[in-house]
Amino acid sequence: MPLIRQFNHLFATAALLVVGIPATEAQAQTPLPTLGDRISGVFSLDQEYKMGREFLRAIRRSAPTLSDPLLNDYLVNFTHNLALHSDLQDYRLAFIIIDSPELNAFAAPGGIIGVNGGLFLNAQSEGEFASVMAHELAHVSQRHFARSVEDAQRRRIPELATLLASIVVMAGDPSAGQAAVMAAQGRALENRLRFSRENEAEADRVGIRNLFNAGYDPQDMPKLFERLIELNRFGRRPPEFLLSHPVTESRIADSRNRAERYPPRSTSASLEYLLMRARVQIYYEKDKKNTIPLFEKQLTNSQSDIHRKANSYGLALAYMANEQYNRAHELLRPLLTEDPNRISYITTQAEVYTESGETAFSRSLLARQLDINPGNHPLTMAMVDALIKDRDYAGAVALLERHAASRPEDHDLWYLIAETQGMANDISKVHQARAEYFILVGDFVSAREQIDYALRIESEKEQNLPLISKLRQRLRDVNEMERAARS
Repeated sequence: MPLIRQFNHLFATAALLVVGIPATEAQAQTPLPTLGDRISGVFSLDQEYKMGREFLRAIRRSAPTLSDPLLNDYLVNFTHNLALHSDLQDYRLAFIIIDSPELNAFAAPGGIIGVNGGLFLNAQSEGEFASVMAHELAHVSQRHFARSVEDAQRRRIPELATLLASIVVMAGDPSAGQAAVMAAQGRALENRLRFSRENEAEADRVGIRNLFNAGYDPQDMPKLFERLIELNRFGRRPPEFLLSHPVTESRIADSRNRAERYPPRSTSASLEYLLMRARVQIYYEKDKKNTIPLFEKQLTNSQSDIHRKANSYGLALAYMANEQYNRAHELLRPLLTEDPNRISYITTQAEVYTESGETAFSRSLLARQLDINPGNHPLTMAMVDALIKDRDYAGAVALLERHAASRPEDHDLWYLIAETQGMANDISKVHQARAEYFILVGDFVSAREQIDYALRIESEKEQNLPLISKLRQRLRDVNEMERAARS
């Protein structure tokens, strides 16, 4: 009898957990979904957005990120353009580049798109890069996370009933009950895997359609898949991307068949993508001396004018990495003469000037360009680097704080602001900037500590009530964010 009562209690509790409602609120009325949209009854777009931001904080906290302004700007602009050809309903996207040479990309609810630096290394063309991004955007636009939750809720009652019934059987025949439990768990796992495979297939199908609509060759997706499976054929452990996005011969065949339904399309190489890829190649080469012969060879073997320019740029970066600044300028000069408004060339020329100690040239160049392109992220950060190199910390801080007003959720930016305020010896603002950084990585305890430190400093000053009031309000904001995250 006690076992039966325990079973009944467990089953009732499980039934409530299935629909995500605490037992004390089981009778509360849930909001009705949008007509024709059952998924919104499980997770609304706003709920997905909030959940995605929590995930973003967690990933920032746990994984190193690439802060290269040119690379991040490229990812944001490129993916936003690609998203215009998708089925997205909510364009509040956020991006992150994980500092890892391993191949991976992922999508999270609420429009979070992440890539490893290794994606640039493995995708040899912008079309191949676009095929991965189109796939990840499809996961977001088709709301696969919410649909997975809805599917899990739909399945969990019968799965739990089977599992719990197996426990009852185990009371009378332990060996038979254990087998039943294992069988129930196996069926549940197979159901989840099947749903995941369906999501991957749909992301491929929708991604290929969006790839074509955005002007790319849909064959770029199966082409990338084929090369990845070939690279991994003799590998000991597949890259993370292949673990979370299993590439099989049938999946390649299916993607190729789908791509062949679209008219043939020839596309030219994207110079900007190849420039970004060169930056990543230089960054991940441990021995920078190897980068010079690498790009010299690539330049010699360039098969088109676009590849020649990209490899010239890569060689200039290689010379800069090896402190051969004059050689770098020699390669950048003709590129700039031919294409004087390309931000990538201008930023890199400024980087070479700054690295070589010629900050006056760098600051003059960037000041002119920022007049033309106010607020441009790579140009602004290059100017900050030049100001810091000149030990003009006050100027760097002023520029960073203006820039942060338009990029309040850039955690790398707030980290740099804190460091630069330290150089400027403004300790209160160090703590304030650190608090914003900790908020963006979800470390609310540390954020509160930093605001408390700033409050102590500011409370000792006279006629400082506005800032004190602002800090106290920020403290209340942090407490509210922490409560929301816990709930």
